[in-house]
Amino acid sequence: MVRNTIRNVMGAAAITLAATAHPAAAQPVFNCAEHSQVVESLGSHYSETLKAIGLINQAAILEVYVSESGSWTMLVTNVNGHSCVVFAGENWETIPVDPGLKTKVPALGQTR
Repeated sequence: MVRNTIRNVMGAAAITLAATAHPAAAQPVFNCAEHSQVVESLGSHYSETLKAIGLINQAAILEVYVSESGSWTMLVTNVNGHSCVVFAGENWETIPVDPGLKTKVPALGQTR
């Protein structure tokens, strides 16, 4: 219960941050369409492919699309397949994971 409340507050904070982002930072975009149309557009116009995905809550997921040139886009998609671009930017860098780092991801619905 507390964990879900924290996630909801963090989600609201992220949206607030997106709406008030500094001009030099990633620019919030908020263009929305059906998921398949957005993904096709990101691939054909920017050569971006899916690199990361995360569950926001039971009603939405966050996806990160990145190109080889470093352009990136973050989408939020609801359960009806409607996606909105919430951030887009340049110079994405993937940081390698330390092979000795042990992380355990809990099963869906369980807490750590």
